[in-house]
Amino acid sequence: MGGTQPDEKKQTVFVRESTGLVKNVSFLDSIALNFSNMSVGPLLTTVAGSAAATLLFVNVAGLNLVVASMIAFALSIPQIIVYTMMSRRYPRAGGDYVWLSRNFGGFAGSTLSFWGYTMETLAFIALVAILLDYSIGGVGAEMGFAYGFPTASWTVLFSPGIWQFAVGALAFTIVIALNIVRPKAGYKLVTVLAVFGAVTLVVAMAVILAGGHSALVNYADGTGPYTGNNNIALNGTGSYSAVASTYQPSGLPFDLNFGNMVYIMPVMFAFIYPWLNAGPAVASEMKGSRALKWNVPASAVITFIFATSTFAVLYYVGGMPYINGLFHDYAYQSTIGPNFFSIAMGIANNQWVAWIIGLGWVALQFAVIAYAVIIFSRYILAQSLDRFLPAKLSYISSRFGSPVVAMLIDWVITVSLIGITAYYYGTIAGIFGAIIASMIYFMFVGLAAVAHAVRKESGSSRGLLALAGSLNVLVFGFVAYQFLSNPGFTGLNNITYAYSIGTLVAGALIYQASRWYHKKRGMDISINYKELPPE
Repeated sequence: MGGTQPDEKKQTVFVRESTGLVKNVSFLDSIALNFSNMSVGPLLTTVAGSAAATLLFVNVAGLNLVVASMIAFALSIPQIIVYTMMSRRYPRAGGDYVWLSRNFGGFAGSTLSFWGYTMETLAFIALVAILLDYSIGGVGAEMGFAYGFPTASWTVLFSPGIWQFAVGALAFTIVIALNIVRPKAGYKLVTVLAVFGAVTLVVAMAVILAGGHSALVNYADGTGPYTGNNNIALNGTGSYSAVASTYQPSGLPFDLNFGNMVYIMPVMFAFIYPWLNAGPAVASEMKGSRALKWNVPASAVITFIFATSTFAVLYYVGGMPYINGLFHDYAYQSTIGPNFFSIAMGIANNQWVAWIIGLGWVALQFAVIAYAVIIFSRYILAQSLDRFLPAKLSYISSRFGSPVVAMLIDWVITVSLIGITAYYYGTIAGIFGAIIASMIYFMFVGLAAVAHAVRKESGSSRGLLALAGSLNVLVFGFVAYQFLSNPGFTGLNNITYAYSIGTLVAGALIYQASRWYHKKRGMDISINYKELPPE
């Protein structure tokens, strides 16, 4: 489908005159993509009750994640406005890559997008694949603890090595194969996983509320001593009172320390609130104007409700001293410990309800992998149509209607990263800190919105988009500063810097190499970025 063009003028613009993709994305699919992109499941696994992401966050006095979630959502409103307005003006595969490159030119737009989203996504998928292993192991461990289910065979998923690689790579391979052979089914898989995960979140909240405080206390008292390097273990027990006693109130009105809530913003932003680009990245495949117009605000509000409600339920039933006590200490049994899902499973008092919650826990991790496969391939497709990346990556199979080569490249690189992460998690996990690149990238997304508003908008839309873009620069500049100023907390290390700087340099070199290559053949790829790519 990427055959020769009828004349040289067209050939110097784009690889071909249409993407070859099909309008398979419904309104519900578009919401599910963004909901999965915003990663509520991984956040609740690593923050709401465990200390994986907050191990070095030693001061939780006055930390209230309900209020923190509200603050983070308020800070993300400019991002919601920018992505809603800009995706309607640039409804093309690749989303923000298109409007960055059309407002800043090919070199800056291609380099920034390749660095800030395309390559960061691969690192994130690899780590979520490992988190999928942990979630499966956590479900097995919790079923063993609360319901006597045999758990010995599940513990291998907690230790770095072959089993983590096998499970993560297999899950990723299945998603890749499905998206190649049946691209429409790939979208439906994301939707099914996201909807099922959302339903189980409601079930889990209902279970916790129905069990109430006494059920949670009984669950906590039954867990026994925690193991590992943590303060709770020094008390010799993992009981409710022992965990709660570790929390020291801030002494501020309503026990709200806004400094500590601002301090945790990098975690909120790393997982949830800015990640609205999945829907816009498949804008050319959306069916009907409603999906294009409303997918961003609808998914943002839905995700905000789920994230904030789960935190509120935990605090209401468990109390701030106990819940924050879990945040304060490395409260893990083996590798996975009490979190929102395991607490709900433990107090369900019914193994079938517990299984449903556990399956939802796993589904929400799997949904992240499933969405990312689709979106990564759309960025690669858009970048290759512009000739930034090799034209072969834009190939759409006439038989399947999917970007086969782009997805195979995704498979090779990501499976390699999953393997490296599985075997060297303790040292390689810093690659997660590459999200700093995305935070800086979103600053440029805001700048691109301002540039577009000034050049092409008029009236109230000009003012609104320019204001939202400007606020976006300020918000993500602040979040990027938070990442850089607290490297121990945000996971930045030498691996982070090497990966981030290396992918930035690689993007710049790829653009220059591509421009040189095509110039020798009479093409100037900078012309491509003066008009919209094909639908």
